[in-house]
Amino acid sequence: MERLIYTAVSGAELAQTALRVTANNLANVNTAGFKADIEQAQSMMVAGNGFRTRYQAQLMPVATDLAAGAIMETGRDLDLVVSDGGFIAVLDANGEEAYTRAGNLQVTADGQLQVSGYAVAGAQGPLVLPEFGDIDISADGTINLLPVGGGVIAQEGQIKLVRAQGQPMLKGLDGLLRPQDGAVLAADASVSVRSGMLEGSNVNAVEQMVATMNISRQFEMNIKMMKAADELAVTGNKLISGAS
Repeated sequence: MERLIYTAVSGAELAQTALRVTANNLANVNTAGFKADIEQAQSMMVAGNGFRTRYQAQLMPVATDLAAGAIMETGRDLDLVVSDGGFIAVLDANGEEAYTRAGNLQVTADGQLQVSGYAVAGAQGPLVLPEFGDIDISADGTINLLPVGGGVIAQEGQIKLVRAQGQPMLKGLDGLLRPQDGAVLAADASVSVRSGMLEGSNVNAVEQMVATMNISRQFEMNIKMMKAADELAVTGNKLISGAS
């Protein structure tokens, strides 16, 4: 009975975590550039002497599905789609470089170029633009500005575009991606962008809804297993008491 409890309790905890992951995926089904999270687990023997027959579900680090989402035309000059395998470099809340596929850029009141509230990185740090009348972003990320009232188009920096080069990418709590080894990725000239378009979320709402229902059933099964283990323990104690 005790062996059953280990499996049932850890399974119920895993189901709760999986439910949070799928709920977060569903909440971001319309978030530009969002990449679905995938919960992972493995069977693991409980450590310690006397526990060789006890196994539990061990939660593994949450993985991220980096498959491309659907492309949507917006006609907005500051909306970008990054080519397959590429990322836009940004600076996180600590000023450290991280990466995203989201391309819905914004320019703040002080001219800083941002995406999802994070500063977009250039070769020399965050990109800050002067006042402009019109903007065009080239395929290589170069920012071309037309001054207010017209005049000569000027280049004002270049968005840092990178490629993971086969390195596993981990998503942080802030939604930004980073190489598993913590390295800073070098700019990659093979990565390009297209303006006037956005990459949507790669979350499949139907699949996530079905997954939510399956997880709920698994949680209920684990609760029933715990109740069954308790009933077996009570019955066993009664038998022992009667025999004595």
